[in-house]
Order: sequence, then C-alpha cells, then structure tokens
Amino acid sequence: MDILPAPAGAGIVFRRTDLDGFEIEATSRNVAKVSYATSLMKKGVLISTTEHVLAAFVGVGIDNAIVELNNLETPILDGSAQPFVDMILKAGVRQQRRARKYYRIRKAIELSEGDKFIGVYPGSGYSVSYEINFPHPQIGLERFEVHLSDGEFQREIAGARTFGFREDEQSMRNMGLIRGASLENCIVLTHDGVVNGPLRYRDEFVRHKVLDLIGDLALLGRQIIGRVVARKAGHAMHTALVSRLLRDSSLWEETSDDLLEEHHQPEATAVVQPV
Repeated sequence: MDILPAPAGAGIVFRRTDLDGFEIEATSRNVAKVSYATSLMKKGVLISTTEHVLAAFVGVGIDNAIVELNNLETPILDGSAQPFVDMILKAGVRQQRRARKYYRIRKAIELSEGDKFIGVYPGSGYSVSYEINFPHPQIGLERFEVHLSDGEFQREIAGARTFGFREDEQSMRNMGLIRGASLENCIVLTHDGVVNGPLRYRDEFVRHKVLDLIGDLALLGRQIIGRVVARKAGHAMHTALVSRLLRDSSLWEETSDDLLEEHHQPEATAVVQPV
C-alpha cells in the first residue's frame, strides 16, 4: 500500500493498482458488506477494512489522499491506526490553499436497534463517546470519550488494537473473514483471559471501538462539529448514521469555521509514503 498526495477537494480515494488503477472514493455511497469491518465497493470492485487508515487520516488532519493498493484489503499491520499515523507524520503533511469544510450538526439524530444505539448532537468541536459491555472478565462495561483536538487521537486512540474471541475464530475463517489475523495484529481473548497481553491501555477494547467509529464517520467526507454518542453499536450502525446524515441536509450546515480554532484551517494532504 502507498499513500500519495492528492489535490485540494479530492477527498480520500482508494486506487486498485492490480486492476488498472480502478478508483473507489471513500464516501457513503460506496459502502458495502458492513460486518466485522467496513468495506467499500464500486462496480463490483472491493476495498476491505478501510476504517483504520481512514481514522488515521482524521487523527492527523489529512483531507485529501490517494491510497494505492494491489489487493482488496488494506494492511492490518498491528491491528491499530498507529503505524499509519507514524508513517504519515514521518513522510510529512502539507497544507493546501483551500479552507477545510466541516459539517456543523444543527439537530440531534438518534438511531437504535435493540440495545444498540448511536446519536449525534450539536456541540463545540468534535467529540466521540462510546460504551461497550461484553460478558468477559477482561472487558465488562467500558466507557471512553475523546475530543479530537490537540493531538488527543494520537495519544489516546491511535494505538488501540482490534480484538476477537478465540471461540469465534474458526467460524469467521470459514466465512472467509480474518484471513490475516494473528497474535501480532489482534488481541485474542479466551473465556477468561487475554492470550497475547499486556494491553496497551486498561480499556483498550472500548478505545478501539472509538477508533472504528472515527474511521467510519470519515465516510461523510467532512469532519463534523458535534458530539457523537454510541452504545454497543458497530460498523453497520456507524455507517447507517453516515447515510442518515447525508440524506437530510437539515440536520447540519456546511461551514469552514472550526469552533476549536481562532482561524480557518486549510485542507491538508499526505506526502508519499509506502506502507
């Protein structure tokens, strides 16, 4: 995978170099097969597991980039967004001559399904609050909230790894999922413990859910100014919120005014960096 610069206004575009450079824009209209990961599809061409690299772009302020791949799935690396963040920052970030646009939330919207919930509300800046509750001695009830300003994503969220349960491994592999999963890129849990500890954070599990949500909300094509609250949600509900917001423009207004800043922020692009 290579991350290449892109012109202002281009957004994030995935490019399959193994398929004559076929491009898939990272937007809600291309979302497909949302289950254990968020996949994009256009004209039958698939890009799988996009949420970690998209979250990294949000976390370091990248608005425009071309992500070249020679396969259908982004590299899992260590199961977090940290390697993407590190490589982008090492390569460099370039500001562009175009004001960054935001979606400022004007009205609350809530979606629920059983005990799953997600909502977004007017607020100052961009914050995400998540709650999970797994009947496991290493997880249980966990809550975490982060404000995406002043490097909080990089300090508090980027390093949180994906996780899975050993008992689900075979059935998922039978479905063609988690083919690249290993002890190096996934926290593996048994009935009563963690196989490959120690954890990077005491509450690493909920922090990774926050990471996934930030990556999925990047499919709006703009960062939001508002507060997102999720409980036991998942990729399908994350992307359902994206679709709902984009269908109803009365819920938000487009603005170049980030309430966290004293001046308008320019868009930014990544400088070439192989992954």
